[in-house]
Amino acid sequence: MFIGEYQHSLDSKNRIIVPSKLREGLGDKFIISKGLDGCLYAYPIDEWQKFEEKLKNLPLTNRDARAFVRFFVAGATEVETDKQGRGLIPANLREYAGIEKEIVTIGALNKVEIWSKEKWESYNESDIDFDSIADKMGDLGI
Repeated sequence: MFIGEYQHSLDSKNRIIVPSKLREGLGDKFIISKGLDGCLYAYPIDEWQKFEEKLKNLPLTNRDARAFVRFFVAGATEVETDKQGRGLIPANLREYAGIEKEIVTIGALNKVEIWSKEKWESYNESDIDFDSIADKMGDLGI
């Protein structure tokens, strides 16, 4: 389970330094893909495989399902970290997430979210009504 928030920056070679508290769970190889809300998702290989299975079970005849699969899979890539826990984020994914230098990495239970610092701050300053969301989650049994 991934939890916590960590601020850092890309190095000169556009590599992310995976925070040590997240590194063990992600492993030496993990998958990065586009995420929702303008961030990137980083999945341990086993969690990515579970997610892939769910995507494979979506109906091929449904246009939204096809678009959903393409969104996550087309840009996904395997990242391998070096001994210092650094891994390269491909240019297409950096561009999608608006990552230039400063990064915020957060634990999100079964995955890690990678945000540009600016987008993360903007998200946290937005007028999201968490009380209303909590009420809706209660309807889902949470």
